[in-house]
Amino acid sequence: MSNSIYKDICDKIRFSKLYEKYAQSLSNILFYKYGELLNPADKVQEAFIKLWENCSKIKPKAAKTYLYTTANNMMLNEVKHQKVVLKHQQVKPKDYTNESPEFILRKKEFQNRYERVLSQLKEEERAAFLLNKVDGKTHKEVAEILGITKKVAEHRIYAAFNKIKNELEEFNQK
Repeated sequence: MSNSIYKDICDKIRFSKLYEKYAQSLSNILFYKYGELLNPADKVQEAFIKLWENCSKIKPKAAKTYLYTTANNMMLNEVKHQKVVLKHQQVKPKDYTNESPEFILRKKEFQNRYERVLSQLKEEERAAFLLNKVDGKTHKEVAEILGITKKVAEHRIYAAFNKIKNELEEFNQK
């Protein structure tokens, strides 16, 4: 190996020659060792970026070793990462609950009754109520969206709430 390449790694021309000399062979080695799925060419690029970032700390004669070691370590880290990804893909989501079947049935029935009561509300009351309680809009924001005064918005929201409360006995508990 000629010494002209190794005088100063931080020199752009010499770094470029270093890249030309080792990039392809390093890429090939990583490809043969780990395959194409882990993007060996990307790891070579990243290794050269690390070399450039640390060019003043690395002795010129150690540049080749630094590149090969860095790229290989990156590939090993990628292999570990892929194993973790694969492990998490194999974990099945929880398909059970701690809720009793009776509770689930009551919840479903309540949801149906709630939707029925909502559908029986006047359209303007339902819109104001849903904007306030579901979307979290303030009374003032509801009024602006519906083009009404704040007092009218409040009245519609409370009227809808009272109708819902009267229809659904679960809300009437004191």
